[in-house]
Amino acid sequence: MAEYAQALNALRPQLLKYAQLQLRNRAWAEDAVSETLLAAIEKPQSFSGTSQLKTWLIGILKHKLIDQIRRNCREMSTTAEDGEDLDEDLFTPDGHWRDSPKHWGDPDHCLTQLDFMRVLEACVEHLPGQQGRLFMMREWLELDTEEICKELRLSPTNLWVMLHRARLRLRECLQQNWFEQNAQTAKVGAKA
Repeated sequence: MAEYAQALNALRPQLLKYAQLQLRNRAWAEDAVSETLLAAIEKPQSFSGTSQLKTWLIGILKHKLIDQIRRNCREMSTTAEDGEDLDEDLFTPDGHWRDSPKHWGDPDHCLTQLDFMRVLEACVEHLPGQQGRLFMMREWLELDTEEICKELRLSPTNLWVMLHRARLRLRECLQQNWFEQNAQTAKVGAKA
């Protein structure tokens, strides 16, 4: 049992990081992670061992995060920065890219790279509060549109606009911090 408790404690920082990305509030994230670990300690027999301990804990954490969002949705505010219109900077008036996106190579290969995941996490962390929260609810917690709109009292149109803006910001961040840097590294390697 001591080994199990040590394994749970070792995963706590990773769980907390995910919770903070979603909730953008350290106290709420701490609560969700504490509830997750308490559930794991109270019912260790629920862990069948068919998956990794971390995967099982993340499954529990997702439910605890949803509970936190429901409890605190009135305190989650939409900030003015979420309303920025990035489209004007990225697209011409006729809807074409001002600067065409660079070729991203093989996305499946990139997803297997730990460094890429670190850059992606950093990009998500830098999304404005509401955009980041909505992106995480949709993509990480896999909540559907209806549930997100109900919980945060948003119209579906408003949700899709904010998700669109979040994805544009992520694209731009990944372009600058991953794909362009890897392209430059490849050019340097080819010259050597």
